[in-house]
Amino acid sequence: MRKIAEQIFLAGVEHVLPDRLIAQQVNREGSLLHIAGRTYPLSPDGRVYVLAAGKAAALMAKETENIMGDLITDGLVVTKYGHGSMLSRLTLTEAGHPLPDAAGVEATRRMLALARRAEKDDLVICLISGGASALMADVPEGATLDDLTQASDLLVRCGADISEINTVRKHLSGVKGGQLAKAATPATVITLILSDVIGDPLDVIASGPTAPDSSTFADALTVIGKYALGDRFPAMLLDHLRRGAAALLPETPKPGDPVFSHVYNHIVGSNRLALEAAARRAGELGFEAHIITDALQGDYSVVTDFILHTIEEAPYQNLAKPLCLLFGGEPTLQVSGTGLGGRNQHLALRLATHIDSAREITILCAGTDGTDGPTDAAGAVVDSRTLPDARKKQVDAFDHLSRFDSYHFFQQAGGHIITGNTRTNVMDMVVVLLPVPDP
Repeated sequence: MRKIAEQIFLAGVEHVLPDRLIAQQVNREGSLLHIAGRTYPLSPDGRVYVLAAGKAAALMAKETENIMGDLITDGLVVTKYGHGSMLSRLTLTEAGHPLPDAAGVEATRRMLALARRAEKDDLVICLISGGASALMADVPEGATLDDLTQASDLLVRCGADISEINTVRKHLSGVKGGQLAKAATPATVITLILSDVIGDPLDVIASGPTAPDSSTFADALTVIGKYALGDRFPAMLLDHLRRGAAALLPETPKPGDPVFSHVYNHIVGSNRLALEAAARRAGELGFEAHIITDALQGDYSVVTDFILHTIEEAPYQNLAKPLCLLFGGEPTLQVSGTGLGGRNQHLALRLATHIDSAREITILCAGTDGTDGPTDAAGAVVDSRTLPDARKKQVDAFDHLSRFDSYHFFQQAGGHIITGNTRTNVMDMVVVLLPVPDP
């Protein structure tokens, strides 16, 4: 059942591979470009620029090169280390994620410079995926990269959700929060987005570089206060936010701003698409599949309770065939221990401590990008044997939970899901398998 759960998960991942999604959504027909059901005429006097950022950026860019060919004038791609691909027309940079680095800062500077070259008849194609917030890195005047790295680490570890994190990021940046679109004005901007955020909000995914931003400097300060980060937040960055809230700095462009009059954003991949593909695979394998939600969010303890309650409410005694329950989203995890792991491994381990050993339940929790936290695992799979088998190996699940050390638990007890870099990213998936009970 563990292997079957992994097959179902991988079917979901395969369906949202970025090159596949671009090939499905983009088609060139002479001087016409068909994207996500909309047709864009290409000006004979215009140039075409491609700007890509995120974990999936390289594969999205490679397929765009295949489709657009010699129409591409110039372009830049920034992706996470180890996520690159061979490109023929676009310049590739690998940079730091989840913490920004100097390579990301330089790539972002060049990206903005290229966007500012665009003129009225030009087309700027932006390819955005999860991870772009960290990879498109820039630093406010007077601050340092170390300041930005420290702030990013505080935000990621404090338990804030992605919307809150990106509210702060947008107001420490000159590219996020619609400012990439502003830089490309008056060109036409078409953005293809692989969503890694619940509900697919354009202004939150990758901090919305080509989307109107409804958040403010004051909202960013509210996030800092909510998580009591003020005393630890870099002073220069905090001063930047305070000056913005005092209207001493320009706000990000808001809904209705004319810079968006020729900007078109399209979601081409999402967690829901991955869940639907996983459900189809489960059906092929003989399961009755149900997508419970694509909006798992909140603290991992609340998510644990929701998953366990859903399992308890399942019509277990009346099954005619085995049951597959599918969940998607992105829980949050406030790390307080010194161990190694990620939210999926931690969630899987906590679920394992609550599984009734008398029932044959299998649960897989994994990130579609293949990387759970700062580890080489995508997540983990557990069942009713996980804790008893760990005890035989003298591995204490509760001790590892308390130290936020799920990675080393599964390294010793078994259960890691290792996919390698998938080069896509549509949040996390949870696969629950319930067999037909014995008569």
